[in-house]
Parts: sequence; C-alpha cells; structure tokens
Amino acid sequence: MTTRLLAPLFAAAAIASGCGSSSRSSDLALTAVSNVPPARATRVSQRSHETFEHHGNGANVKRDAVKLDTRLDVQVAPQAIRFALNVTNAGAKHVELNFRNGQSYDFVVVDSAGRQLWHWAAGRMFTQTVRNKQLSKGESMRMEQKWADSIAPGRYTAIATLTSSNYPVEQRAEFVVPTPVSIATR
Repeated sequence: MTTRLLAPLFAAAAIASGCGSSSRSSDLALTAVSNVPPARATRVSQRSHETFEHHGNGANVKRDAVKLDTRLDVQVAPQAIRFALNVTNAGAKHVELNFRNGQSYDFVVVDSAGRQLWHWAAGRMFTQTVRNKQLSKGESMRMEQKWADSIAPGRYTAIATLTSSNYPVEQRAEFVVPTPVSIATR
C-alpha cells in the first residue's frame, strides 16, 4: 500500500525538478537621465537575460540573450501624478513575455521612509488566465496609470513592475512633489 503512494510522489517530484525555471543571469544597469526637472523623473534600464540549454553530457549551451530596455517616466501635475512604464525589445529576436494572469504590470509609490502610500493593483481583480505578449525586435509596450489623490510635498519613489513570469522587470524612479497635489473638485 505504501509503495502505491510513494511511486506517484517520486514521479511528481521528478517531473517538478525537470520543469524548474531555466538558469538566467541578468545584467541590470540603471542610468538616470540628466537635466530632468524635479517634477519629472526618468530611469532607464537595460536588462539582459541569458538562457542556457542543458544537454545530457553536462554541457550548457548559451542561447541568444534577451535584452529588454525599460524606462519609467513620472510626471507630477497639479491634479495627479502620472506613471508610464515603457518596455522595448532591444534584442535581435522576438521575445515572448508570459503572464500568470490578466495583470501585466503594477505601480507602487513609497515615501522616503519606505512606507507604501499607493499600490495600483491593491483591491483590483484580474482574470485568472495565462497570457502571453509577443514583442518583435524593436517593438515596445507602454503601461500607464495615474495617482489622483491628495499628496503632500516631499520626496517619493515610484516602483513599476512588469509582472512577466519569464522576464520580470522592476524599475524605480525618485520624484519630488514641490507643492501639494490635490484632486480638483468641481
């Protein structure tokens, strides 16, 4: 009886270990864009993913690297703060981004002490279906949201995330709110 239970468990463990994520190394370089006024913050990042194929003889063969250029733009306006995450395929081949559900991105704002003030996805519901997005060489995708709330003057950090399961990207940008941002009431 015990053998009947152990055999399927061992088979499941073997399948799970064989289907684990492939080895990737990433090279992340953040470069702040110079001469950007305090009301607009931009960060540029290049993220490379190198994927290796494992062959039975113990050799790993490097496949073509995936290179995603990301940029997070933050614009402070009197009634709202706007965020835009741009992701561009800067590699030589197309990239297929996989998503576990209907959420492809997220935005979070934290204050200078690291306390979360706003989280775009909090309280939202997303479809529970696996999706993918093809990006051809040079093709971009842009995700935008706005935070329209009363915001005190100060220094903040925006965190944008591409929620891809195979090529996740997180981009940060600091920004300054020079005067209070308040919702326009009419």
